[in-house]
Amino acid sequence: MLPRPPLLVITDRSQARGDLADIIAAACAAGCRWFSLREKDLPQAEQIALFARLRAVTRPTGATLTLHGPATLAAAAGADGVHLSAGSDPAAARALLGPGALIGLSTHTRAEATAADPAHLDYITLSPLFPTPSKPGYGPALGLPGLTEAAATARVPVIALGGITAATATACRAAGAAGVAVMGSVMRAGDVGREVRGVVVGAGCP
Repeated sequence: MLPRPPLLVITDRSQARGDLADIIAAACAAGCRWFSLREKDLPQAEQIALFARLRAVTRPTGATLTLHGPATLAAAAGADGVHLSAGSDPAAARALLGPGALIGLSTHTRAEATAADPAHLDYITLSPLFPTPSKPGYGPALGLPGLTEAAATARVPVIALGGITAATATACRAAGAAGVAVMGSVMRAGDVGREVRGVVVGAGCP
């Protein structure tokens, strides 16, 4: 089951205007309850250490904290689940992490979204929805029509990703997304709390 509200904040320290722990703390205070550490350029030991810092911040609210990367690293960090890169093996991740883990997979086309297996996955992200510097190299922006088509054929909940802001979150939900994921708009925000509150409202709209 997806965390509520259905808003995923993904970290990117290269875009962050401050310390990641402070940003996540502000997002927690603003109502977000789902985060994923995505710092793949760091050595695994440093990722685990950073994960522990973020866990200390999210623990008081009971927020879900997952990790973008291999399932083995998520297990070593003690994550609540894992977000897998496109082409990864969700069945192996489920076997390793168990039935209670939250497991997601990146997709970038309708075909990939349709092929996602609900036996092993709790959700998929579909990106990029809108033009964004955070998701270069994944083809043209899919837009709301692409989201609607993918959501209609996917057998697992679709989380819209790429260029999502408070202004677009509601439209994504109306187009069929089960939730939205944000990275740059929160990492770069001058007022993290205000940005997150706006997206939380949009993400919560049917």
